[in-house]
This record gives sequence, structure tokens and C-alpha cells, in this order.
Amino acid sequence: MRIAIVHDWLDTWGGAELALAELLALYPDADLHALVDFMSPADRARLGSRAVRTSFIQNLPFARTAFRRYLPLFPRAIEKIDVSGYDLVISSSHAVAKGVRTSRSQLHICYCYTPMRYAWDLQDQYLRQVGLDRGMRGRVIRRTLARLRSWDRAASERVDCFVAISHAIAERIRHSYDRDAAVIYPPVASAPDAAVAPRGTAYVTVSRLVPYKRIDLIAAAFRLLPDRELVVIGDGPERSRVAAAAGSNVTLLGRTPDDARDKWLARARAFVFAADEDFGIAPLEAQARGTPVIAYGSGGALETIRGLHTAAPTGVFFREQTPEAIAAAVREYEANAQRISADACRANAAQFSVARFRSEFADFVAARQAEFAKREHRR
Repeated sequence: MRIAIVHDWLDTWGGAELALAELLALYPDADLHALVDFMSPADRARLGSRAVRTSFIQNLPFARTAFRRYLPLFPRAIEKIDVSGYDLVISSSHAVAKGVRTSRSQLHICYCYTPMRYAWDLQDQYLRQVGLDRGMRGRVIRRTLARLRSWDRAASERVDCFVAISHAIAERIRHSYDRDAAVIYPPVASAPDAAVAPRGTAYVTVSRLVPYKRIDLIAAAFRLLPDRELVVIGDGPERSRVAAAAGSNVTLLGRTPDDARDKWLARARAFVFAADEDFGIAPLEAQARGTPVIAYGSGGALETIRGLHTAAPTGVFFREQTPEAIAAAVREYEANAQRISADACRANAAQFSVARFRSEFADFVAARQAEFAKREHRR
């Protein structure tokens, strides 16, 4: 059986790429396709140094530094990727990968991180991020996104089975595409050295510095908490905005090697998370190291963090994305920190293991293949 795995694009390492790495490990003979591949050699090695078959966007001018500006061409590019010779197509999609063209004789399973957020519910933030939120160009790109939204809904019909990364995303798939989705949580690596890490005094957040992560709100919250320390790990286009919101008690470390990042996570007083996230791997990586989480109580966080109302809590929720709400949650955490144990945090994170992901995904694919074979036999 020939298998193709189609990923949106490869340029940086994030949660989607962690899941992709496990899909490639699960199907070691699969061919990997993507719109572009501009990953660093170190990140590509984490994918097993797999050869990547790319689209025509790979060779367009300035694609290496600005391929996202070719967004209007993404549907055409993904549709031109030839997967006609494969029996099983697995799209790993947060954007257009699900739109790859397949035939009735092929089984297409989409592992969906989210419907295309900048075409559906994050349009304004996307436009600000790429500097296209005003003037004539802004009006043109809004029309482009409207067409992209129509294409995205139509392309969702090419998928035989959707698998969502959380119940929150399953609901978004239902709202956007009018399709049902199974839920298989993505994998989170374990942290075998977590038990030996002493708890430090600094609060920590780890994130790409992009608008919807709301790291600026976390930095602003610690202006209201001048006797506490915050460490921000990560980089991105919002760095100057975060720096402007931060006080002298906030340290921006930028992008940090994995081992140094993991030490910060293990020693943090607590991990702070302000995004309305699809799933949120970083809070689970913190919990895997025994670290409690202070999080915005929405989206995937409600499925991966146990609040103070539970018997074995692993964190504290705040209900509004404001500096004041975050600051209040920090104080609430400090008043209840004795109720949150490192063992409870690690036990909660263990439910999202790599082994669990591989087993559930392999079982799901095998069951859908059996159903598909029966349907093909009846034709």
C-alpha cells in the first residue's frame, strides 16, 4: 500500500510538526508532500531527514522569506500536488493541505489542527500581522480571504474522514464545514527528568510571538505584579509589542535551545498561557515537568488542564483576556499553590503520550481502511 502524507508547509518547528514527526514514524514508507520546505537542517532531522516533495511555490521569488504572501496561490498549488498514485492520503492540515485532490478510489484522512483560522475567525489578526489591514490592499486581501473561505469549505468535501486535535476543534470543524470529526489528541513528549528539578521563583511562558498568542497581555499583567518575575521564551513579529508592554521584571530570552527551554519549564513557579488555543502543547509540556499552569479558560486548555474545581488540579483558569484577569489569576494561584502537586501535573500530561497517539491513530486508520475496502468491494 502506498501512502502520502501532505503537510501545509515546513518552515519552523511547532506543535503541528511534532504531530507530523509521529505520523512519519508511524508510516515510515510514506512520501511527504508540502507547499514549501524551508526548514533548518536541525529541524528537518527531527522529521527523520525525510525527502519532501514541494509545490511550485518553492521556486517563486522571495518564497524563502515571504512565501505566506503567495496565499492566494495556495489552493492552486495544493491542488497541483500529484497524489494520484497513492492508496491512502493523510493530510496534516491547519490551512490548505486538506484540499489536495484525491479520487473515489483513494482514502483521504485529514488530521486537522484547525480550520484555516485566518480565513475564518482570525482574519483581522492575520491582516495586521502581514501589514495588510488598511487601504486598498486591505480591501483586496479581504476579498481574497472571502474566496479562500469558499474554497476551503468546498475542499473539505474531498476529505473522507476528519480527525480533530481536540473537541474544541471538532466543534469548529462542524461549524465551518458541517462535518463530524473524531478526536485524537496530539502527542506530547514525556519529561523523565522532571522529578529532580527544583521549583524556581520566575513565572515562564513559551510561545511564538504572534498576535493570537497574546503574550503582550501576559507582559502587561506583570506590570501589575512588580514583585514577581516573568521570563518570555520565543520570538516572532510581536516581539516589539511584547517588549513595549513589559516592565523591568519581564525578561525576553528570544528563541532558546530545547534543553534550556525545558529547564526553564521544569523550574518555573508556574507556566502562563493566554491564547485561545486549538489544543496547546506548551501547557502540557510544562505539566509533564511537574509545573502548574495559569491559563485562559477557553478552547483546548479546558481539555488539557484541570482547574481548582477538580480533585487533583493542575492549574488555574482566568476568564477574560486582559492583564487584570491574568494578574488576578496569578494571585489566585499563589493562594492555592499547595493544592497543585507536581505528581498531579505529570499524571495529567501522561494521558497525552506519544505511545497513546500512535496507537489511537493507527487503530483509527485501520478501521477506516477496513470500512473503505468493504465499500469498494460493493461497488
